[in-house]
Amino acid sequence: MDIITYDGSWPGFFSAVFEVYEYKFSAPSIYKKEVAPASLFGKTHDVITDETKAKRVMDRLKQKLTPKAFQQLYKTFLSEQKDVENGMLGYIQYILSSKGLVENNYTNAAVLLLQQVSRKVDREKHRMEAFVRFQLTKDELYYAIVQPDYNVLPLILTHFKNRYADQRWLIYDALRKYGIYYDLHTVTEVQIDFSADVHNKKEIANIYDEKEILYQTLWQQYFSSVNIKARKNMKLHIQHMPKRYWKYLIEKH
Repeated sequence: MDIITYDGSWPGFFSAVFEVYEYKFSAPSIYKKEVAPASLFGKTHDVITDETKAKRVMDRLKQKLTPKAFQQLYKTFLSEQKDVENGMLGYIQYILSSKGLVENNYTNAAVLLLQQVSRKVDREKHRMEAFVRFQLTKDELYYAIVQPDYNVLPLILTHFKNRYADQRWLIYDALRKYGIYYDLHTVTEVQIDFSADVHNKKEIANIYDEKEILYQTLWQQYFSSVNIKARKNMKLHIQHMPKRYWKYLIEKH
């Protein structure tokens, strides 16, 4: 088995795919550099991200896939699941070696895997769009902290840019240690050392706008008032709003 390592980026992955074909590896396995296993009997090939190589592979795939299927490939990549690159490689090899349109052939294991994983990521995307709760700071920045199962920030930025076009906002992924920031014009990826304890009321009050506590209290009161105890169905509630999201929901504090 030949170990192919890359930098973990989207173009880096396609650069690795290009070199699988370029160097004619017979039994390749693609891994991010930081998690690549040691190769005892094969060899390790380190890929340097090459935008030209990546584009060639992507352009070829776009000729063979519908836009929806190519987007499913991207969502699968964002899942960050263990060994997902090799499932994607198998899918790409199958697509490129087939003459017809085979993206819906679920009898193929790679096609089925892509469908299942991308659907999970898509579900997480919609949940993040529903569960993000912004809080206003003293410098008029609306910020939200999230911790999604999958790396969905690239998928939700257009939704929030369109919905909150008239305010500066930041959505920070506490698990992956990066965020997306909107400055009233563009959305950019930012790296932040976010050290504030969001559950320490005294510490977080130092960065809140003076009206933010009032807004949070009003929202909690509203949430409480519309909750009919006689019709409480916790099982259904958790089904629609899993507990793993409660940590950063204002109404659950």
